[in-house]
Amino acid sequence: MSEPASISSGIAARYAAAVFDLAKEEKGLNGLAADCDALSEALATSADFREMISSPVVSREDQAKAIAAIVAKMKLSPLLANTLQLMASKRRLFVLPQMIADIANRIAVEKGEVTAEVTSASALTADQAAKLAATLKASVGKEVKLKTAVDESLIGGLVVKLGSTMIDTSVKAKLSALQNAMKEVG
Repeated sequence: MSEPASISSGIAARYAAAVFDLAKEEKGLNGLAADCDALSEALATSADFREMISSPVVSREDQAKAIAAIVAKMKLSPLLANTLQLMASKRRLFVLPQMIADIANRIAVEKGEVTAEVTSASALTADQAAKLAATLKASVGKEVKLKTAVDESLIGGLVVKLGSTMIDTSVKAKLSALQNAMKEVG
């Protein structure tokens, strides 16, 4: 990890630890999880939001005003709202994505959950997602939260990443394996 990246992750971890501990004291982990999911979704869908938190051109005052508007619009908890305002005043909003990921990880550990990244050729139905989560839960013995994505290039099947384990049952992978086997033969 490069030095600036390790500094950023250290800053994010300190903010995440503080927010997590305070939310845990207040018995507000479920609300914090919902707020983090909403912020994560906003970051994923809004290029302007990502630009605002990372641009050195945006002043502290403008960041603070933007964060105040976002907090009001999203109805975030006072704990997270105050933390975001503090981060804006200290010009630390650039670590927001890492902080959100760190908080989500801490909450998952607290709840005894693991997250599985599932990529499929088409969107999973609610029934398919529930069955997959149940199957993975039986395999790992913990509650499994699915983070789904769609990649049409898979043609069919799934790619599941759970911790350091990856299961690739996609048609694309099978065709690639077949192509390699054909090259070896001929």
